[in-house]
Amino acid sequence: MKDLQQQVQEAIDDLVESGAERGLQVAVYRHGEQVVDAVAGVADHESGRPVASDTPFYAYSTGKGATATVAHVLVERGVFGYDTPIVDLWPEFGAHGKETATVRHALTHTVGVPGIPADTTPEDLCDWEKMCAVIAGLEPWWEPGTRTAYHAYTFGYIVGEIVRRATGEPISRVLREEVAGPLGIADELYFGMPEPELGRLARLEDEEGGAEFVAAMPDDAPILKWGPRATFPTAEFGNRPDVLMADIPAGGKMSARAIARMYAALLGEVDGVRLLPPERLREASAVAFSGVDEIMGNPVSWALGYAPGRLGADSQEPPTVFGMGGAGGSHAYADTATGTTFALVKNRLTSNFDAAQKIDGIVTKAVAGS
Repeated sequence: MKDLQQQVQEAIDDLVESGAERGLQVAVYRHGEQVVDAVAGVADHESGRPVASDTPFYAYSTGKGATATVAHVLVERGVFGYDTPIVDLWPEFGAHGKETATVRHALTHTVGVPGIPADTTPEDLCDWEKMCAVIAGLEPWWEPGTRTAYHAYTFGYIVGEIVRRATGEPISRVLREEVAGPLGIADELYFGMPEPELGRLARLEDEEGGAEFVAAMPDDAPILKWGPRATFPTAEFGNRPDVLMADIPAGGKMSARAIARMYAALLGEVDGVRLLPPERLREASAVAFSGVDEIMGNPVSWALGYAPGRLGADSQEPPTVFGMGGAGGSHAYADTATGTTFALVKNRLTSNFDAAQKIDGIVTKAVAGS
């Protein structure tokens, strides 16, 4: 594993030099120890500020892995259970036939409210109470727990409000107190970032033609059922200070080493901190629901808040990998079979995961040969 750091460094340097990427971080943990901490390129193209190991990136839905982790830590503490009806904590959520929805349904994207209203603005997304009231009042597309569609935005508000109702604290504070703080990454893993910290963030940019592609999408494009064009995860949206400071736990702002460290602490101890015992981890990371996504039409499986399986894998074997990727191509995961965790975050928003798959391939080959 000694030369893995060098292999990864050379590969991400090549991605930046080729013009495919602007700035990246890669972190790998193995059995609780960090074995790769690699950075390349610039965090801000205009100023030339280089990427550092502690530079946070808005990695969009990669942050859902942290949202799910907060829920599991609280379940382990007995604050609520996977089969707790959401209305037991949040009575208003039961409107229009959602009273049977449970925490498990929220984590498996089966509640039945995958989209936010078509008139939702970025400012609305930054208004926690407004968004929770809107989502509570939505009519479900199906009986909760029976079908699935990716709850792109609503996942974060639903899980976040469950956490807030159960603990009395916003999920950002619970993340800091229960997960990031104990692991020493409180200043590298956020939902909403404090205003004084915004200058540390990597600045997002769209790939060539990216913004034009979003603008040209037909109004009836399936992907716009998640939310209106104004809330689409572009660089313009993701560089807004109000969005960066807001708790929107459908996504997260993070360094690669922070999210990789979190996953490492799910698999085992990291400097004396373990987030979940083995039995809880097995339940949290196992496939909990499979079906066809009601919006995108593709077969999909969900663990409890995580996506099971390796990027691009087409294996029929039960997956040992669980994690989450985000719009723009960032990705992070844990592998229970090898004790390895991986994260790649970047600031050029691409429509694919090519960079993550390429670097993951290098890591997987090295781990298999070690």
